[in-house]
Amino acid sequence: MADKKIIAVLGATGAQGGGLVRAILSDKSGEFAARAITRDPGSDKAKALAAAGAEVVQADVDDAASLRAAFQGAHGAYCVTFFWAHFSPEKELDQAKAMAAAAKAAGLKHVIWSSLDDTRKKVPLSDNRMPTLKGKYKVPHFDAKGEADHFFLESGVPATILLTSFFWDNFIYFGMGPKKGPDGKFSIVLPMGDAKLPGIAAEDIGGCALGIFKKGAALAGKKVGIAGEHLTGAQMAEKFSKALGQPVAYNAISPETYRGFGFPGADDLGNMFQYKRDFNADFCAARPIAFSKEVNPRLQTFDAWLAANKSRIPLN
Repeated sequence: MADKKIIAVLGATGAQGGGLVRAILSDKSGEFAARAITRDPGSDKAKALAAAGAEVVQADVDDAASLRAAFQGAHGAYCVTFFWAHFSPEKELDQAKAMAAAAKAAGLKHVIWSSLDDTRKKVPLSDNRMPTLKGKYKVPHFDAKGEADHFFLESGVPATILLTSFFWDNFIYFGMGPKKGPDGKFSIVLPMGDAKLPGIAAEDIGGCALGIFKKGAALAGKKVGIAGEHLTGAQMAEKFSKALGQPVAYNAISPETYRGFGFPGADDLGNMFQYKRDFNADFCAARPIAFSKEVNPRLQTFDAWLAANKSRIPLN
């Protein structure tokens, strides 16, 4: 272990970071060791990572000093924020700035920043195709991450900007799975029309990130995107039907209807899906399957993910 390059992983007990820690640990003959950074080393998830062989270190993304300490001695870092914990784009910007500064202070050789598109580059605030949210965003949980890219690219640390895709795990945890209608039949509801939705198993993001770290300098200063598959709502419904053994329909609604659902973040997600639909060719092209498989040969298809996870999808 002592001769391996340490990758400091933020969000180590979350979906993306946890996937990367597990990918590093399972790569027994690899060049990297995992430093799992978490606010609570005493949590069950943190203890499980420690038991699996990760170095677990306490730090908080809202505490710049703790980030600097956690990055010391590391070769690289995986940086990620979690918008849904606080719904604050400004907090994400502050966290990203602190991460980039800590990476520079620690002299890291490679950083991956888990980002998303700044939708305002295609839909300016003056564009009324979709409502402006929080006064200065179209898709808050996208825009702040995209805006923060420059912190890393201008930090002086070799950085790769990683554009992620829709997590298929949202069908388990985010209430987006098949729902039973008044007629007793199941359907998935998305405001995507016939457009394709790039998706990925959250666990596979970690595998892709490991592949990017292995490529190292070749991807420094680059923006790359990943996805497991690009599928229409109808295609996903068909695959759900096959996996679950009962019919699942695709209910294509309007973004306006989706924004009106009223759950926390519905307006944000409604705008997000509209952006993916309206700029579908560019959005998909930025997340090529071939590159994703190149950096992660174990990348799952939606069928494979469903086969492994269908029992975890709540049906109601």
